Amino acid sequence: MNKLYNVNKKKSQNFDAFIKEYNNVIFKVCYSYTDNREDFEDYYQEVCYQLWRSIDSFKGDSKLSSWVYRVALNVCFLQLKRKKRNIKTSNLEYIDIVDNNSNDKEESIQLLYASIRELLPAERALIILFLEDKSYKEMAEILGITVTNIGARINRTKNKLKKIIALKAD
Repeated sequence: MNKLYNVNKKKSQNFDAFIKEYNNVIFKVCYSYTDNREDFEDYYQEVCYQLWRSIDSFKGDSKLSSWVYRVALNVCFLQLKRKKRNIKTSNLEYIDIVDNNSNDKEESIQLLYASIRELLPAERALIILFLEDKSYKEMAEILGITVTNIGARINRTKNKLKKIIALKAD
């Protein structure tokens, strides 16, 4: 019994370090797919749980970071599907973009995330990966589409995002 406890304790310590290493990835994906703190916390917890459940089955066929993105995106897609949300009409008023006490950089980041949330789920995934400077090959691997398709989708999504930001900025 003691050996089992030590093995689980070691896995737990390693997993804590793993989550700390990939916290920014998980945070960005979950933040992009939620519009309130409660949902964010639920999504974040579910992503961590799914990573815990499946970490032993990671085969190393791709980069570990690509696998984390894929798990996080799949969890967020599934959560959205479960809640049967219409992202385009979700309430984004909780973000106070015009806060007189915040600096321009923080306002810009909030405007960007609020605008990203108005994209379709697949477009959000693509733009998150693009903003993380993932290669087309990595994006294709994570999203399960061809490399050629990535370029066209990125251009369409960037143009759509620019229009959304312009409307919000006015």
